[in-house]
Amino acid sequence: MWIAEPSVEPPPEVMETLRARAATSWYGYEIRPETATEIFWDWMLSRHRWDGSGLHTVVSPSVGTSIGVLIEQLTEPGDGVIIQPPVFTDFKTLIASSRRTPVPNALVLTDGAYRIDFDDLAIKAADPANRMLILCSPHNPVGRVWRGDELTQLVSICADNNVFVLADEIHADLVIPPHEFVPFAAAVRADDQIEWAATHGPTKTFGLAGVCDTLIVTDRATIAERFASVSSQFHLTRNNVFSLTAFEAAYRHGGAWLDDFLNLISLNVEVLANRLPDGIRLVRPEGTYLAWLDLRDLGLEVPDIPRWLASSAGLALSPGHWFGRQGAGFARMSIAAQTDTVERAAAQLAAAVDG
Repeated sequence: MWIAEPSVEPPPEVMETLRARAATSWYGYEIRPETATEIFWDWMLSRHRWDGSGLHTVVSPSVGTSIGVLIEQLTEPGDGVIIQPPVFTDFKTLIASSRRTPVPNALVLTDGAYRIDFDDLAIKAADPANRMLILCSPHNPVGRVWRGDELTQLVSICADNNVFVLADEIHADLVIPPHEFVPFAAAVRADDQIEWAATHGPTKTFGLAGVCDTLIVTDRATIAERFASVSSQFHLTRNNVFSLTAFEAAYRHGGAWLDDFLNLISLNVEVLANRLPDGIRLVRPEGTYLAWLDLRDLGLEVPDIPRWLASSAGLALSPGHWFGRQGAGFARMSIAAQTDTVERAAAQLAAAVDG
């Protein structure tokens, strides 16, 4: 339960379409149809009331590729890139491998929920060496779904300081009611002097990370053109026939499946909230299918937590310190599984604490 992928079958229409595509016995070059991005925007309009007007959409093989390329294009070696730990582990790796400096604007845990430290963000953004901020929205691993007013405040700070915002919105569809996903684009007003891009795609929504492409969305033609140029130079988007098939099938036919999946996630959140033992607290997620567990009251040393989870509870979870030192004493659990699996995990945690 450590990996951020669903342990349930994807939409049956996706599997059926992939089987049919495999049966054609033709796996040569294909041209990516323009309908691919049109289908994405149809989905965004129906699910999130976001129509993509005035925006540019470019295909990318993965979120990591998008982030890595944009860091290279929009910053210089030695520049600072602001991140908000505890946060997805690859952000720091991508920044460091590009010879840029990760700059933490740590989230603050208050009354059981995480908040952005805007005072600290204003200080970090005012440093001219810090040229970019990577926003995780919805946030992995703590499960926050950023509100419109929070995004507006972030836009104001970054616009005032000429900080590019790269919003990783790959979990956009995975929001637990009554919370709603607000695209970063919706927080940007016409007169805001800010450059930004966002990552999207069906990979996390439908468990298709091993087969599907992703997308970059931006309001700046120059950013889209530069990314497309790199894609052409290095053949980053050489088409995969199965990716084209899965991408379109998921967005065309996956709505009912996603509704059921979100109901399952909501149920699993309640199971954990009601069955976790004393000493382990759930930071209730607003989005994603990731549960952020606070184990600090167990009194374990940070290096001992993964060993205790494995040997005493029989669980493989992601240790919180993987997501930055601010996550020390926590663990991330994927709850994108059948409810009996989550119930069993909670029972094993309870037995380990009692034992």
